[in-house]
Amino acid sequence: EVQVPASAFEVTGSRSHGHVQAVAEAMKKLGFDRLLGPEKGRLKQVVKTLVAARILEPASKLSTASALDHSTLAETFDVQGVTEDGLYEAMDWLLERQPQIEKRLAKRHLEPCGLVLYDLTSSYVEGAKCPLATRGYSRDGKPQKLQVNFGILTDEMGRPIAVDVYEGRTADSATVRDQLVKVRSTFGLEQVVFVGDRGMLAQTVIEEMKEQDQGFEWITALKSGSLRKLRAEGSLQMDLFDERNIFEFKSDLYPGERLVACRNPALAVRRARKRIEMIEATMDALRGIQKSVEEGRLVDSGKIGVRVGRVINKYKMAKHIDLDIGEGCLGFAVNEDSVEEESSLDGLYVVRTSVPAEAIERDDVVRSYKRLTKVERDFRSMKASGLEVRPIFHRTEPRVRAHIFLCMLAQYVQW
Repeated sequence: EVQVPASAFEVTGSRSHGHVQAVAEAMKKLGFDRLLGPEKGRLKQVVKTLVAARILEPASKLSTASALDHSTLAETFDVQGVTEDGLYEAMDWLLERQPQIEKRLAKRHLEPCGLVLYDLTSSYVEGAKCPLATRGYSRDGKPQKLQVNFGILTDEMGRPIAVDVYEGRTADSATVRDQLVKVRSTFGLEQVVFVGDRGMLAQTVIEEMKEQDQGFEWITALKSGSLRKLRAEGSLQMDLFDERNIFEFKSDLYPGERLVACRNPALAVRRARKRIEMIEATMDALRGIQKSVEEGRLVDSGKIGVRVGRVINKYKMAKHIDLDIGEGCLGFAVNEDSVEEESSLDGLYVVRTSVPAEAIERDDVVRSYKRLTKVERDFRSMKASGLEVRPIFHRTEPRVRAHIFLCMLAQYVQW
């Protein structure tokens, strides 16, 4: 046996492989090749490379093409020498096949009469060339940026099935109709239980679903204003929480529906603490304005009102603050009755559903609604903890759609 010292060797290059193999094996076990369709060819392999690269090292298409030599990714999927233009061509290929791919995902994971979860989020866009990019409610905390919205449809486990991209100013509820059509017409499911949050399944959408009688049931929750109406009506009785933190009731305000009231003590504590912090911040800011008024630096009642309005709008505490504004004067105080009324609903939420009791019992109605946290987990993974769907640099509508669909497929692989 001949012993050769390590010093006799010179390392001229090294490329990582283990992480590439792990992702490739995961895609193989998922049947990802079959998911993309029966076609063979280089573009299909490039799409698989793009999905793997999005999981391993998300970057721009130029950076992805440049970094292929740093690992065995190109060899693993047999796409050596692919360029940035080749990656863009593969994105176009993928977008053309999105409807068929989503149908295959639905066939794999959605069941008749099963749960379908849906939620919407946004992603900000760099530049001003994309026609989809508009100003709207920013979930990224960047209101100064243009954005697009995208909604993800999942199975009951939160496994992504389909994604649709909308202009950044599109309202949540306006996107639901597309999903109902997709589930019924594209996926061929006549009966499902559609689960969406309180902003998604607005009353107008629910009324349309009832009128059209599509065979869809639904689960959502009521907004805080509706809770106050239920309490005033007398159907939402707080003393029913004495024994358990959940009970089912009915109301003439929601005929033919089941309502399930739940109370979360930990959430109640958090909301009470948050309200106190916001009221204190509002009062501190108002005291600063009041000092300017008292010192004669701010006299005009209109200008005082503008300054006060900025503070009130910033902290959203107008309902809890009584104001007295005049020429050269500003008075304010906390409305304790308003605070007490709102605090009585802290930690309380009401789930509403059209599903009959013989199909889903009370506790499972609540559990089904809470499954929306699984879609939120998908959003976090796509946006903040790995796949980096944002910011979006693409300028054309098709490329933006392809980019987001690509990230959804990457989330499916690593789900």
